[in-house]
Amino acid sequence: MVAGLTGKTDPALVVGLDHGDDAAAVLIDPSSPTVAISTTDFFTPVVDDPYDWGRIAAANALSDIYAMGGTPILAINLLGWPRDILPTDIATEVLRGGFAVCNRAGTPLAGGHSIDNPEPIYGLAVTGIGDSNQLLRNDAAKAGLPISITKPLGVGILNNRHKTTGEVFPHAINTMVQLNDAASRAALTAGITAATDITGFGLLGHLHKMARASGVSARIDPSAVPYLEGARQSLADGFIPGGSRRNLDWVRPHLRTGLPEEELLLLADAQTSGGLLLAGEIPGATVIGEFIPRTSSTIHT
Repeated sequence: MVAGLTGKTDPALVVGLDHGDDAAAVLIDPSSPTVAISTTDFFTPVVDDPYDWGRIAAANALSDIYAMGGTPILAINLLGWPRDILPTDIATEVLRGGFAVCNRAGTPLAGGHSIDNPEPIYGLAVTGIGDSNQLLRNDAAKAGLPISITKPLGVGILNNRHKTTGEVFPHAINTMVQLNDAASRAALTAGITAATDITGFGLLGHLHKMARASGVSARIDPSAVPYLEGARQSLADGFIPGGSRRNLDWVRPHLRTGLPEEELLLLADAQTSGGLLLAGEIPGATVIGEFIPRTSSTIHT
């Protein structure tokens, strides 16, 4: 879709489309290392409760700024609503959830844009600031560095079960609304330079993108990867999101593994508002492997 559109078009653009980073970054003043970091993210409901959906969508959008090592300073709402089908008081609850998370992040949520849409969508456009010399990037992983993740996986599988059965998983919601701000600050303090957040492409997809952009490969220990309670059983019960299957199909040509399909689907599970994937260690994160010199496969298990 973006073929032919990549590449820097302005010397002030520090991070663009080239390596699939989480946000764009541009120098505000050539004489200063300060960059403006810009991102947007929105999606259809992942849970039934509108307030929780708003909280999750806001945390997910803010995460792209944190994943770049930045600080969000302003957010605006993006709302699509089927006004002839769903009452507007439900939309108000969605927006209230977004405001709650932005308030917790210390980020003003000022206005936005809404449209009449066949199905509800919600998210944010977020602006942040950072230091161009301390950005967390997708292309800066080096062989020998540990691979760490800051949240357990399995959100996609549990959300799929929730949509199908109506079962509610409060621990999954708590994980999705957790901000990645503390992990981002800890990564910068530790001198880490390579990071991304684990979202729609799943662990395998985002790890492949980072390894490819950095010119290295990754070796992970599947037994070290943490999962939310109930995720493994839900997978065994057949609650597998289509996005997780597509993730695995996309990564499979770049994967060297002897794992069974079920284990690979867990590793490829599409996350919403997931944790950070780091080339390095920080307190509280789980080390799941290490980056190694480049081989014919970007990921080894």
